[in-house]
Amino acid sequence: MVMFLFLVIALAVVVAAVTLAVVGGGEGTGPLPEVAPERLHDPLPPDRPVDRSDIDHLRFPLAVRGYRMADVDDALNRVAAELAERDARIADLESALAGARTPVGGNQVSMEKPAPEDQQ
Repeated sequence: MVMFLFLVIALAVVVAAVTLAVVGGGEGTGPLPEVAPERLHDPLPPDRPVDRSDIDHLRFPLAVRGYRMADVDDALNRVAAELAERDARIADLESALAGARTPVGGNQVSMEKPAPEDQQ
């Protein structure tokens, strides 16, 4: 019985100490100080296209349940827009290349190297 009473008193002292530490025991300015939320420190470069090294070095700050959704959404939207722009550019270049290979007026331009003539 004495041991049980000792454990209950010890538990009450620990709970009181933790409560005073979190709330502030009257010696400080109050409860824990406000902290500004972390934001993405290494945003993707706004003045040039994103390249592989930008994505490799991209790190998101941790939040309570993982990563901040706004930071991840911003980064994914930026990468998606640049991929769409590159895909459109590739499609334009491929269509221009296909247009250059089609014969105009029956004269087909060969893009191959001529065979070397035999020298005797």
